[in-house]
Amino acid sequence: MADNQTADRALQMSQNRKCQLSKMAETADIIIVGAGVAGSALAYALGKDGWQVHVIERDLTEPDRIVGEYLQPGGYLKLLELGLQDCVNGIDAQQVFGYILSMDGKNCKLPYPLENFHPDVAGRGFHHGPFIQKLRQKVASLPNVKLEEGTVGSLIEEKGTVKGVKYKSKAGNDQTANAPLTIVCDGCHSNLKRSLCIPKVDFPSCYVGLVLENCELPFSSHGHVALADPLPLVFYPISSNEVRCLVDVPGQRVPSISTGEMARYLKTVVAPQVPPELYTAFLASIEKGNIKSMPNRSMPAAPYPTAGALLIGDAFNMRNALTGGGMTVALSDVVLVRNLLRPLHSLNDASALCKYLESFYTLRKPVASTINALSDALYKVFGKSTDPAREEMRQACFDYLSLGGIFSSGPISILSGLNPCPWCLLLHFFAVVTYGVMRLLLPFPSPKRMWIGARMILGASGIIYPIIKAEGVRQMFFPVTVPAYHRTTPVNLAKENKILK
Repeated sequence: MADNQTADRALQMSQNRKCQLSKMAETADIIIVGAGVAGSALAYALGKDGWQVHVIERDLTEPDRIVGEYLQPGGYLKLLELGLQDCVNGIDAQQVFGYILSMDGKNCKLPYPLENFHPDVAGRGFHHGPFIQKLRQKVASLPNVKLEEGTVGSLIEEKGTVKGVKYKSKAGNDQTANAPLTIVCDGCHSNLKRSLCIPKVDFPSCYVGLVLENCELPFSSHGHVALADPLPLVFYPISSNEVRCLVDVPGQRVPSISTGEMARYLKTVVAPQVPPELYTAFLASIEKGNIKSMPNRSMPAAPYPTAGALLIGDAFNMRNALTGGGMTVALSDVVLVRNLLRPLHSLNDASALCKYLESFYTLRKPVASTINALSDALYKVFGKSTDPAREEMRQACFDYLSLGGIFSSGPISILSGLNPCPWCLLLHFFAVVTYGVMRLLLPFPSPKRMWIGARMILGASGIIYPIIKAEGVRQMFFPVTVPAYHRTTPVNLAKENKILK
């Protein structure tokens, strides 16, 4: 509580520096729309590098959401790289060292391969709001960053170049802000993304969130994924005495919470599949009534390169929340943007800057697309099905991971963001398929088993190929063949050129 009050005071002090901030607004190098995970981390990184940054966030009060609560080890490494690792301190964040996968009464332990890392490197579970306020506190501590509450309505464009934004201040006044570069990272509900990308959003289901209090996970310091019917249940610690439960409900509409229909669904359909250690706390959470829901979104990145603007975060790329990879992708993007802007001393040549920053959308692909593809593929494989081939695939995946060794450490290293290699993803995906087919054919194949095996191969291809196609085969697997990958720093914007002059 004290840490949250400190963060709020820092934010208030930031908003009260009126003279300094007014002057900064006239000289901002970069406008950042949104102060969530991506926006706050990026503002801090760019501010530390000396850029004059103006951040506009719709609501600076502490958010209360059921997403952005789990950070994979790969994401924590990015926090370290950005100097933001202390943002998980003082918020009762819990270290997580792997997953437990359960199916039909059997458990499969999937530890993170952390042997070669510092002991502090692990997954982290926490409440979303305090983490965001910690990030904003760091942003507010920088004198060259203006953090302002306001609602951005539109981009200011002149002859195809974005010059800034129009927004409504907290007081309700219409304002404009100008800068050579505007970075949009205002989340999944962004009203600006249609100007900068093709938003092909898929809503396969909805997540219903509950907080289980005063209970112990079956395996401490591990997340727990139960392969339930019809869709997986996810549990992970978010404080020293709380466990987050995410229930995946099929379809875009969920049973009504207000009428009690959702409570009945949770008690009759979901509760019997909850691990026994969490059953009592699960029922108590339902009775308490603090049930929240959110759409489960997936959206491949399809940006329009636009002079004067850049798009990052959930505003242009989302993946299934099953594997908790969202913040890892966002922080990886932040590091990449920071590194691309570091060699520059000026952003005033919009055309040259746009051509240079096109490389961002290609350079991010191997990491982001691998995490995205794994999330969406696992979601489809782990779902209960009446199709015998799909059920064989589901069972084969569980048994493959249960083999241990490289069969579990390989996939979990991808999921954790420690080794987001697209070729490794493809290798393990089809290794699961091969393992499943061989089990069907040995010791003696039958026509029925051969038919199921053939349909299993076709079904697996039907899962992974559309995902990879949407992400971009060339960008994901052969990025060096994309011209934007090799873009060099514009001579007229480089720091070295400024020194020579």
